[in-house]
Order: sequence, then C-alpha cells, then structure tokens
Amino acid sequence: MASVEHCLYCFETLAAHLEDRKAMSLPEVQKSWAEYIRSAAAADSTVSGSQFSKRLPAFRRVTEDSSSSASSASNSTLSLGPDTPATPVSTEDEDETNPSPPPPPPLITKSPLFVTWNKVSPGGDGHSLRGCIGTFESQELAEGLASYALISALQDTRFRPVTGRELPSLEVAVTLLTDFEDCADRFDWELGTHGLRVSFSHHGRLYGATYLPDVATEQGWTKEETLVSLMRKAGWVGRKDKWVEIDLDVVRYQGKKESLGYAEFKRWREWVEGKGN
Repeated sequence: MASVEHCLYCFETLAAHLEDRKAMSLPEVQKSWAEYIRSAAAADSTVSGSQFSKRLPAFRRVTEDSSSSASSASNSTLSLGPDTPATPVSTEDEDETNPSPPPPPPLITKSPLFVTWNKVSPGGDGHSLRGCIGTFESQELAEGLASYALISALQDTRFRPVTGRELPSLEVAVTLLTDFEDCADRFDWELGTHGLRVSFSHHGRLYGATYLPDVATEQGWTKEETLVSLMRKAGWVGRKDKWVEIDLDVVRYQGKKESLGYAEFKRWREWVEGKGN
C-alpha cells in the first residue's frame, strides 16, 4: 500500500524542483524516515510517547500499526535494542488461538498510481483539489512517483501550476491502484471501496474518465450521480435523462492511499538538513 515515505518523496520532489536543488531518491527518503522516527522517538526523554505521537501524526500512524501487529503476538517479547525490532519469545504453553502475527506484506516497488495535491484551508477543516494526475500503467515507484508528483502539481490543465509560496498550504495523497476488474454492469461496484474507469462512444466520439475510490463518498454521491459525473468529466454533454441509453464499459479497481501534510514534511526536512544530508 502507499506509505508515508511515498508522500514524503512526492513533497521532496516538488519542493526540490521549486527550490532548484537536487531531490533525495526514494531509497534515501525511506532510509532517512526510518532514522528520523527512531531518533525523534528517543531524542527527548521529556516528551512521552503519547505526547510525541500527537505532535507528529505520521509517527502516530507508524506506532499504531506497530502496536496493532504486536497485540496479536505473544505477550512475552525480547528487547534487542533501538535498531532491532522486538521478536516474540516462543513459550511451550503458547495458546494456539493467539498465533504470531502474519509476516509483513511484500514491499511494493511497481504499481499503477495517482498523485493528488490538495490545498488545505487555514483552519485545517477543509481542502480543495489543486491537482490530480496518474496512470493505469504500472510504474517503478521511484520513477513514477517523482514524475507524477510534478505532473499533477504543474501540468494539470484545470489549475495553474503550483508555486513555492503555496507549499505550506498543501497536502499530498498517493494512491496505489490494485484489483482491476470488469464490472458485470454499470452498478457492479461499491461506494467507498471501488474507483471507476468508464469508457464509451457517442456520435462517433470516444470518451473516458476515472474517479479514485474516495471521490464519490467525499462528494456524497449516489452510484447514479457518480456515473453521470464521470461521463460529464469525460466530456459528454448530452441530456442527463439520456445517460442510461449509452453503453458504458465500466472497470472497477481499489486504491491503497496515504496522505501527508506540509507541516510533517517540513519537520522531517529540517531534521535532514540538520544532519547535513
């Protein structure tokens, strides 16, 4: 699934482009983020874990994921130091109903993807789309995320290019696309679960458009409203009551999404600069 590191990498790519500097690579970002989390958690002994997790939302997500995994393991663990994950200790009376946690999913290095930039309101209680472009062709993430971070921020024709002055107001979301399936009919999909890609022809012209899985629920649309909106997005200008007469080819898919605000990126970036990276 998409990760905090993927979001950091998108912010890093865009910021470096706007600041005319060399961006860190995805492996460098991943390594740096792991070091940052370890050092930030241990650096200030006056800040409790709960206080720190409130201060750094991305850290809270990481620690919550770790806690969730640990809760399904044995209560007895062997502490091996700050750079080594805790390993469950095998005991002879281990309850078979409380098995060890499953192994982590394989690291995703290639996937279809979308990068979305949102502008967050000053109060943080709302956001507006600032750019969203992606591809259904599977991409090497190191190349695809960097490319679409810039394309969606600078080349989405619905908006003017993002400027450096806007960076502090931005949030980035990375969605890795999975589970593509042809729908049996136009309603063979679930709100909040599936993204949609529709294609159709009308009067000799071909049309096509997509919505990511969270769009319909964010807008409060029904299935019919979602499909009609998608047709409008594709450029169809026919009468709304005639939409059912058009033969739609509908593909559903799912998306593994992660998002990150500029404040979290900035804290990490200042730590990187402080280390002289």
